[in-house]
Amino acid sequence: MSGVRHEVDGTGVRGKVEALDAIAAAMSFPDWFGRNLDALYDSLRDLSWLPAGEHVLVWSAPEVLQAADPRAYQTIVDVLRDASEPGRFTFELSPR
Repeated sequence: MSGVRHEVDGTGVRGKVEALDAIAAAMSFPDWFGRNLDALYDSLRDLSWLPAGEHVLVWSAPEVLQAADPRAYQTIVDVLRDASEPGRFTFELSPR
């Protein structure tokens, strides 16, 4: 894996808003981030506040959210997948 790593500790993430907040913190989203799925996608496609190059979101223990709120987990993973663009933004799920 190349690029700048942005780590999400998923051990305490049990809901959609917690996941959005954890991703926003890891990716240093601007204060205007809207804390919803559309804003997540838009922010991941923008990344203009970060240095140029590839940024990799590494989400450890994603199974915690998957067990607590399967629908939120799948929706967020779908957004991450849709926003991915090799060389710019990618993500990794890293189960415990």
